[in-house]
Amino acid sequence: MRIDRRGLLAGMLALPAATRPAQYDAIVDPRTGTLGEALKKATGAPYRILLREGVFTEKLTIETPNVTIVGSGPGTAIQYGAYNGLKKADGSNWGTAGSATLTIAAPGVTLRNLTVRNSFDFIGAKRDNAGNGAQAVALLVRREADRTRIERCHLEGYQDTLYLQARSRVSGCRIVGGVDFIFGPAAAWFDRCEIVTRFVPGIETQGYVAAPSTPAAQPYGLVFSHCRLARERGVPDRSAWLGRPWRTGGDMSLMGQAVFLHCWMDAHIQREGWTWMGYKGANGEQRQLTPQEARLLEFGSSGPGAASAADTRRMLSAADAAAFSEEHVLTGWH
Repeated sequence: MRIDRRGLLAGMLALPAATRPAQYDAIVDPRTGTLGEALKKATGAPYRILLREGVFTEKLTIETPNVTIVGSGPGTAIQYGAYNGLKKADGSNWGTAGSATLTIAAPGVTLRNLTVRNSFDFIGAKRDNAGNGAQAVALLVRREADRTRIERCHLEGYQDTLYLQARSRVSGCRIVGGVDFIFGPAAAWFDRCEIVTRFVPGIETQGYVAAPSTPAAQPYGLVFSHCRLARERGVPDRSAWLGRPWRTGGDMSLMGQAVFLHCWMDAHIQREGWTWMGYKGANGEQRQLTPQEARLLEFGSSGPGAASAADTRRMLSAADAAAFSEEHVLTGWH
């Protein structure tokens, strides 16, 4: 049988763009290459990297705009095990932001169809009473990384899994953690994500989903639309909070905002919904930022973790909830 290659090529070019085979500038197999080497070749023009299935044990920062990294599924994992209290060669600590497995520090970056994991042994640290400084970020989106897209990814850690400082859109992802595991000052839209609270043996409070540090002048913070709040096996009923407001460094200009819209919640969520977070005042005194002071809201929650309105669990009206749309949260980004 004779194949007319010119006709075949012409037929491919005639297909709509959405049905053509995807083109990549680099294809990396973890057995033969590294993501870090591929990133060095990005120039700022749109640059697409395909990662083959396997584990990339790398700690990386994306500093070039318009990079797209596409995995071959959840089995494609970028992982590293740094944490806040880990010492660097100069004797200083990595710190929370420095612990990130993957840091995005440029605009227009997209992650799709892969896993980003911080593999620090949080459970072991708790067991050995070495949990101080156990914040261990999987993915950090820095302030300069505007218009970050995270699509169909698995983000895995325990404390401080996902740190968002810049405008981001997170869709169809599975985000796993325990303590304040989605946090930061960003305006971010979460669409149809599964948000899973992890089990930590021997503790009463299993964690806090969101810890927004939104500037008071910023109208939108962390907004979750049609998401599913689930739990690992062993997480007890009424043992986790929707979140608490983070006033970083006692900065009084921060008034965290997080909103859950039409989200399903399992029974691990506390009836009171939200709780306070401590901070130090100007004179060094210990103070509390409460849910009543901050902007922590819900509309249309369902499932066994949903509850009636209360002082610490405020509900939006339908009219007010309509203002929390993707277009408004990510205004100016088409």
